[in-house]
Amino acid sequence: MSPTILVSRDGAVTRLTLNRPARLNSFTTQMHADLAAALDVIEADATCRVVVLTGAGRGFCAGQDLADRAVAPGSARRDLGESMELRYNPLVRRLRALPKPIVVAVNGVAAGGGANLALHGDIVIAGRSAKFIQSFVKIGLIPDVGGTWTLTHLLGEARAKALAMLAEPLTAERAAEWGLIWKVVDDADLQGEADRLATRLATQPPAALAAIKQSIQTAATATLDAQLDHERDVQRTLGYGDDYAEGVAAFIEKRPPVFKG
Repeated sequence: MSPTILVSRDGAVTRLTLNRPARLNSFTTQMHADLAAALDVIEADATCRVVVLTGAGRGFCAGQDLADRAVAPGSARRDLGESMELRYNPLVRRLRALPKPIVVAVNGVAAGGGANLALHGDIVIAGRSAKFIQSFVKIGLIPDVGGTWTLTHLLGEARAKALAMLAEPLTAERAAEWGLIWKVVDDADLQGEADRLATRLATQPPAALAAIKQSIQTAATATLDAQLDHERDVQRTLGYGDDYAEGVAAFIEKRPPVFKG
């Protein structure tokens, strides 16, 4: 069998490709385990500075593979909360806690949990043909993989409720207009643009990137006073770091900085 997650490395950038193209890269228990194992390696590897996440074939991810937890009429019901607790929720928390930037390249359809998985990237770009679909209501469920939180925080209640209740596809261009993703590029340019962004991020100060990620996520639920204190504390720590000294020296000397982390 082919691995459900393809892992490749180019310099300081690690690329993770969801690899079940015949099933639109929908998740199974095995795929969760393979992705968790790949993240174990990334978390422990200080030489990896950036992660690119994308999908193989014609789609990014169709969410959960329903055949992997099918329920026949009249049979005992499955505990979907257990699936969230053991697999999806830990995955969301790991992605958001990862101190390395995650660039997500959405190719084709991102549906259900796949759409919401993509939105946990730090910089999300999409091909022009991509679509984001909150398809949960069609099978009697609510958006998960953090979807109710992410959609509400990024789009507001009105748009979040309409997307969840109507399950209408959201085009990549509209997603960018609404601020759900960073930008749209032509399909043929998607992977190249993801690589360019990742390569650029890999040259930036790692501690600052990690702190930016953490600080912006913290701001989503913090008061202004709390966030001001947070910024003070983070700037104090970063200001003692070698990358700050290198950045200032490079600016004064009019040369490109070399950040080592």
